[in-house]
Amino acid sequence: MSNKVLNIDGERISGQDVRNQNVTAVTAISNIVKTSFGPIGLDKMLVDNIGDVTITNDGATILKMLEVEHPAAKVLVQLADLQDQEVGDGTTSVVILAAELLKRANELVQRKIHPTVIISGYRIACTEAIKYINEFLAQSVDSLSKDFVINIAKTSMSSKIIGDDSDFFSKIVVEAMNRVKSIDYKGDVKYPVNAINILKAHGKSAKESTLVEGYALNCTVASEGMPKRVQGAKIAFLDFNLQKTKMKLGQKVVVTNVNDLEAIRDRENDIVKERIQLIIKSGANVVLTTKGIDDLCLKYFVEAGAMAVRRCKKEDLKRIAKACGGTVLITLNNLEGEESFDPSCLGQADEVVQERIADDELIVVKNSNKKSASIILRGANSLMLDEMERSLHDSLCIVKRTLESGTVVPGGGAVESALSIYLDNFAATMGSRKQLAISEFAESLLVIPKQLAVNAALDATDLVAKLRSYHHAAQTDASKKSFSYSGLDLNNGKVRNNIEAGVLEPAVAKVKCIKFATEAAITILRIDDMITLFPKEKGGEDDGHGH
Repeated sequence: MSNKVLNIDGERISGQDVRNQNVTAVTAISNIVKTSFGPIGLDKMLVDNIGDVTITNDGATILKMLEVEHPAAKVLVQLADLQDQEVGDGTTSVVILAAELLKRANELVQRKIHPTVIISGYRIACTEAIKYINEFLAQSVDSLSKDFVINIAKTSMSSKIIGDDSDFFSKIVVEAMNRVKSIDYKGDVKYPVNAINILKAHGKSAKESTLVEGYALNCTVASEGMPKRVQGAKIAFLDFNLQKTKMKLGQKVVVTNVNDLEAIRDRENDIVKERIQLIIKSGANVVLTTKGIDDLCLKYFVEAGAMAVRRCKKEDLKRIAKACGGTVLITLNNLEGEESFDPSCLGQADEVVQERIADDELIVVKNSNKKSASIILRGANSLMLDEMERSLHDSLCIVKRTLESGTVVPGGGAVESALSIYLDNFAATMGSRKQLAISEFAESLLVIPKQLAVNAALDATDLVAKLRSYHHAAQTDASKKSFSYSGLDLNNGKVRNNIEAGVLEPAVAKVKCIKFATEAAITILRIDDMITLFPKEKGGEDDGHGH
């Protein structure tokens, strides 16, 4: 049916044309990130519209910075973002897998297989794959050596800028995670990544990065006359200015007597003095504010022997308040409009101290009950420090997922190869057209080990064939069961047991990767019609209202 018959002010593409267009868009996105995949992947340089440069090989960051217009490609960008939020790593692999699944599904549609049959086959394959991972490939962390967490962190870092120093940084990551370990009200052990603050300081080498106990703030005390160390700290968290109150613009005061003018000035000073007295009377001996504190206010704090810190980041203030059991206040006014300060809003900490770490003075909030840690990164320039921060965040998330879920799987393409063999055999048991979809799903999974080998400048066809033969032996010969942990050794171009080699990933990351990639491929595959409306022209014909 033409656009004129439908009376659409736009363009309509349907059937195979729209599928081909979607596959082209998705493949283009996949091609951008696939060379950055794996431990020997390359980096991307991204320059935004104002000239800011970002150098990264983190899939989520690359896709976030691309201004993608095609709606199908946007699905992949959202998919990478979802993987980043849910797991923290594996963003590139989820995009590559989703694109491959969609490409193969489109080939099946061209061979006259109905999309609904393919979708149904993909769903069955996804369910079977997850079941197989949990039953046969996932290893409980209790059965592994104590170094397994360090190996998990190393695997995550291997493809990043800090890969060469992974021995050093993996220890920092694991120690930081152990410091923030806490037990929630249900009795579950939690590792909150938000309790770890990452600060960046220019200069020196990456190996001079340090881990600090407590939550570090990139601020100093507001006045040299204040104490640099407060023990048994009671902290007030303020999100407003502590400066002399001035009348708002546009307000008029008619003064007939010179003394009245002096009284107005005195009152302006008294308002802020009363506020500070309210805070100090409540027992506060440390004040953190996101805004400014002027000299007049500093004088009152110095006289009271309190520590005041200004211009803290709001995000940091909220995290410290949560850790210390305090409340961030945006005003001192209560519901009646009177100013008051409730002592229950104060946070408690063992110690707040200004320390010199490396070349910088930092405020560190130490609390033995609610544990927190800070990592101070050193590096040559901002580009390097930003990429180091992204890499560490990914590693922290992966370690958190591993410790909370308690199961790991071998890395280096081992899971995908095992699933490929298993699903190929499983497809043969299906007596319908779904068999074709499940076979294509199995083939699609091999894109992960293939891309790992290609990026490492190795013979992908030969290596993947070897890998498949190992996994086939593991699934058919009971005496070779240990072969099911075989993955790629990209440094030597061989196949090895990756559980023994310490190349590990959390099982939850693999499961979510396959789930999300399948759902994204199905979402795009279901589309068989695309209608793009033309933008309305400004200043066009009269609309009958004289506009």
